[in-house]
Amino acid sequence: MSSNYNFSKLFLVSFLTLFSFYLTAQSSIVTGVVIDENKETMPGVNVKVVGKDGGTTTDFDGKYSITVDSDSVKLIFSVKGESIERLNIPRMDQALQGQVSGVTINTNSGSPGGSSSIRIRGLSTFGDNDPLILVDGVVYDSEGLNALNPGDIESINVLKDATAGIYGVRAANGVIIIETKKGRKGAKPKFEFGTYYGMQQTTKSLDLLNAAEYALVKNEMFIRGTGSPIFNNTDLKMGTNWQDTIFQTAPIQSYNFGVTGGGENSSFSIGGNYFSQNGIVGGDKSSFDRYNARVNLVNSLTEKLTLSSVLLFTHEERKALPENGIGSVLYNTINAFPTRPVVTADGNYEYLLEVSDIINPVAQIANTHNNSSVNKLVGKQEFEYKINKNLSFTNRLSYNYAAVDNKTFSPLAWYGAGKYANSAINANLDPVQVEIAEDVFIERGASVYEQRATYLDLNFESFLNYSKTIEDHNIKATLGTSVFSRRGDVLNGTAFNIPNNSVDFADISANMAQNGYLNNTGSYEFEERLLSNFLRAEYGFKYKYIFSAILRRDGSSKFGPNSRFGYFPSVSGAWIVSDEDFFNVGAISFFKVRTSYGISGNDQIANFAYRALLNGEGVYVFNDIITPGVAIGTAANPDLKWETTRQLNLGVDLQLFNLFDVSANYFIKNTNDLLFSPDVSAIIGSYGPGGYPPIINAGDVSNKGFEFEFAYATDSKKNIGMNVNFNFTYIDNEVKSVPSGVEFLPGASFGVGGNTATRFEAGFPIGYFIGYQTDGIFQTQEEIDNSLVKQAGAQVGDLRFVDIDGDGEINFSNNTDKTNLGSPIPKFMFGSVLGFNVFGLDISANLYASLGHKIVRNYERQQPYANQLDYVLDRWTVDNPSNEVPVVTTSINRNGVFSDFYVEDGSYLRLRNIQIGYVLPKKICEKFGTDFVRFYLAANNLFTITNYMGYDPDIGATQGTLSGGMDYGFYPQAKTIMGGVNIKF
Repeated sequence: MSSNYNFSKLFLVSFLTLFSFYLTAQSSIVTGVVIDENKETMPGVNVKVVGKDGGTTTDFDGKYSITVDSDSVKLIFSVKGESIERLNIPRMDQALQGQVSGVTINTNSGSPGGSSSIRIRGLSTFGDNDPLILVDGVVYDSEGLNALNPGDIESINVLKDATAGIYGVRAANGVIIIETKKGRKGAKPKFEFGTYYGMQQTTKSLDLLNAAEYALVKNEMFIRGTGSPIFNNTDLKMGTNWQDTIFQTAPIQSYNFGVTGGGENSSFSIGGNYFSQNGIVGGDKSSFDRYNARVNLVNSLTEKLTLSSVLLFTHEERKALPENGIGSVLYNTINAFPTRPVVTADGNYEYLLEVSDIINPVAQIANTHNNSSVNKLVGKQEFEYKINKNLSFTNRLSYNYAAVDNKTFSPLAWYGAGKYANSAINANLDPVQVEIAEDVFIERGASVYEQRATYLDLNFESFLNYSKTIEDHNIKATLGTSVFSRRGDVLNGTAFNIPNNSVDFADISANMAQNGYLNNTGSYEFEERLLSNFLRAEYGFKYKYIFSAILRRDGSSKFGPNSRFGYFPSVSGAWIVSDEDFFNVGAISFFKVRTSYGISGNDQIANFAYRALLNGEGVYVFNDIITPGVAIGTAANPDLKWETTRQLNLGVDLQLFNLFDVSANYFIKNTNDLLFSPDVSAIIGSYGPGGYPPIINAGDVSNKGFEFEFAYATDSKKNIGMNVNFNFTYIDNEVKSVPSGVEFLPGASFGVGGNTATRFEAGFPIGYFIGYQTDGIFQTQEEIDNSLVKQAGAQVGDLRFVDIDGDGEINFSNNTDKTNLGSPIPKFMFGSVLGFNVFGLDISANLYASLGHKIVRNYERQQPYANQLDYVLDRWTVDNPSNEVPVVTTSINRNGVFSDFYVEDGSYLRLRNIQIGYVLPKKICEKFGTDFVRFYLAANNLFTITNYMGYDPDIGATQGTLSGGMDYGFYPQAKTIMGGVNIKF
């Protein structure tokens, strides 16, 4: 059976909403051709049965073939690329936030070119939690998504349950499948152009003490501690607002061009893009520029043989500031003294106080020169041969090449005596003398560090597809093999005495150190390989019962011969209840139940980690002379094996009143035999000094959750319409076990040299916060003296801690009084998209909410001279007996230990995008020789509702899995106001 469908012009040029229609199927496989009103075929259109996972896309000729489960089914045809493009996002990963249930996107950095953490159904492993990302069948990493132009995207699909196991390694963390735009066979060239320009600002400034407030608070602090104030005059007005000096309005712009078309036996899609973004901190010192060119070709060489080719070239230039850590620009900005100017009377940068390690953030920006450039070439060549109507054979070769250059110039800089950031010995920028041997000194001036690296991924796949229908039986099968290789070569070094202390000469070839001395020189290369075989079989009976089974065998060079290969099966089934004779519920037009269970593997560890390595320190005696050397430092583990994830999914899909689509899932996702390197004390340890403990398999993690999705859309062919999409996710994350003999694995630290604030521990979420629980503030000495719980060193106005272990005292020397202070992992996520269109005028809004997680305020420097948030104005005093904020003093006390005083609710609701647009009437477009013109105004991150005091509550794990929710002065996402136009002709 075949069918042609005529889409309205409105759908073709604006893609505002999904639309659907009913068809009658006489067999279990429905085929068709999707065309537009000009009878031109439409390749790359997503085709999906309502309530069924997966689906298909139209091929080179606009044809599709899809299995249906009943005589009357509902198909949905869509193109998601337009909705993605409308978000006007700089990074592809941001397109998924709030769009799909079960998918969590947290920002690792809001700086231009920054990355995000993508998590599908929770945090599953101690190591790499990123999903497998496939773009036109080519493997990408999360960083590589920066290379993609959102305007080139045709569709995004997310596989979350065990059926993702067909894709093998890293499918345990889910799979994201991205398809780029394709051309049309026999179509005349169609051109499109889109551009937008906007201005970015910070969404928030912290409420810090101004100069007068700072002087009053610090005088009180020092009087209590030393008896003497540090300011004779506290009438200092506002002073310097350091946030105003580093935050700025920054431009963002994009220009996108594309052309599609095709000949009698071929099609093409060609696109180009230029994107530029300056930072709201540091301006062009924190910037990202991307040049992008894409070619997508399909050729029917014969009636049976088709060649598909994809080629993407990207050039990126990025400049970055120190961020997400102690000593970062924002960390110094928050803590800098408002009583000091940016520059002195003679025009030099102010040093701030010598007694503190806080430096002038404006000077820090001026002295920062971190540049990187990337040239990336990604491609795929695919042959498909149709042996007969039931059997086809496909060969695919894909490649991903990147050449990366990093350069950091460090000029001679002076920030004041005793500052950690100094590279000059005094304010006159004298060179530093660095001892490198007993009697050898090298004059070291300005330096430059360079690193040059190349990476190459090669992936060859070959598989057979079989499909046949025999009366009530529908059979499909795929048999394939895959060979994957990843190689890398890295070379680096540091040169000194760069001429004139100038960035203009910042090149490693300009090394002027004595004897051409280079420091930190090094090089290394690596290679990892995978060999995989896979089989998938599908069976459908009477259009109502569907069964699928997958078996995959993966072999990885990261494991030894004892456990190199892993076997990963999965099964799934579905039942179309609404097609049963006994089902007669008028309100429910479609009802399906489904389930799946499977095992998938993860090998994301260092290469050849099962071997013993010569990375220890050895000392040997030759001819009575002690000679330093190397020794085995890392112990071997030949039994190292695959980390595995077992996932059960129970789901239901409904259509109510032929209007509303509802989908719900309950899942249990257990990850076992986690791969990680424990503390030396935990296992057998390392062989010698300088070595590392071996990688082992130990620990289990569980994620349980519920997902719900709702969608409603009116007929897109009408002049008045609306669409509503809503999704909800609940996830409960828990560590089930840790290595035998180990109580917990420590994570991130609080403050400078502070106590460990996060843990990996059985019975708690990954990276939960552990510290002291407070119970108000000691108000009088009598209260301290008569307290049933002794707190050593307690003073009036100090925080009162809870005796968790019940021994009658607060123990600061061990962990017995520390307790769970919350988790950085959200419990609930909501996403919603609302859209309206009235006679060419369209309005849309995109909301996202994250609830039930905590954030640590780790950007406050626990140092007497550091500035503070203005909550300190409500500090405890005799006249203001606060029970929330402790006394300020330079005396030694316990108020700075990690406790719930520094932990805040990180829940938030954010308006991610709001947009208003207007599509010119068709008659006006024709006068200008165009098919479609849309003007729009948009705002991203216009407002965020949250109680969190920091810049941005959307914080990822910036320093590893166990650093989630630790805010070191997080570079926030910008608020952007922009205008743009899209033209097609």
